[in-house]
Amino acid sequence: MSASSASLSLLQAAATAAGAQQYPAATLYVVASPIGNLADFSLRAVHALSLVDAVACEDTRVTAGLLRHLGLDKPLIAVHEHNEQSAAEKVLARLAQGERVAYLSDAGTPAVSDPGAVLAHQARAAGHRVLPLPGPSAVVTALSAAGCVTAPGPGFHFAGFLPAKGQEREARLQAALAQPCPTVLFEAPHRIESLAGRLAELAPARPVTVCRELTKQFEQIDTLVAAELPAWFAADAQRRKGEFAVLLHAPEPSNEDSQSLSPEVERTLRILTRDLPLKQAVALAAELTGAPRNTLYEQALTWRQALQAADDETNAG
Repeated sequence: MSASSASLSLLQAAATAAGAQQYPAATLYVVASPIGNLADFSLRAVHALSLVDAVACEDTRVTAGLLRHLGLDKPLIAVHEHNEQSAAEKVLARLAQGERVAYLSDAGTPAVSDPGAVLAHQARAAGHRVLPLPGPSAVVTALSAAGCVTAPGPGFHFAGFLPAKGQEREARLQAALAQPCPTVLFEAPHRIESLAGRLAELAPARPVTVCRELTKQFEQIDTLVAAELPAWFAADAQRRKGEFAVLLHAPEPSNEDSQSLSPEVERTLRILTRDLPLKQAVALAAELTGAPRNTLYEQALTWRQALQAADDETNAG
């Protein structure tokens, strides 16, 4: 089957699946686009794009490629973080003429760490409808695969990209770690090792799920405690490449009971840490005793560091 025939078949399938719904004129359609895998684009999104009069987008080159893949050709309007306020006027003018306009950011759901919120706000303020076409989101994708238990209740915090450097970056990271629920961060590949090192210093026992290249061919999702992150990244250069969503699991409750271990639990942990790698010993101790994994890890790490310091002192002498 030729590329044109495949595109036609896709458009026909999209029309069959989604054509019965109403697609009103003078409406801004906020469309979630694939975060890596083109097959994640919904048939409803494909059909809506086939109907709109123009497509506003974060990067015209990215969206032009997506439209070509779908066999579509639409006028494109660049609306990105640097011009969203002024470029929105072009979209509003089209909406005022009764046109349908779609908005896509480069990947994922617009207005979630991407442009789109200003445009949607202005369209609503001007009296136009704004209809969402839901779909891919790196935030929700990371949460769905991490298997973290939300505590003390349901919910999560999205921190987006941290500032590149300085006190603002440190303050935002500290605030993320202080959240009582799971927190999702985005990070660039050239800063991921720096983030890993800081997490290891600030919250060594906190479980962290690293999601790299979500939905793409070399997707990788691994959970480990923060203290192990620097060594994990250093062990394989491939792990430092790509796009990252980093999920900080919820901290353990900070009451006294959760922070202290009974003599029986400590004895079990000591026996296990004597002969097993730290991560394996903590996991097994948690399974055997029911004690909080974070508390077990902090205690085992304290013992391990004390032994290392004693060895260093002996060698120095």
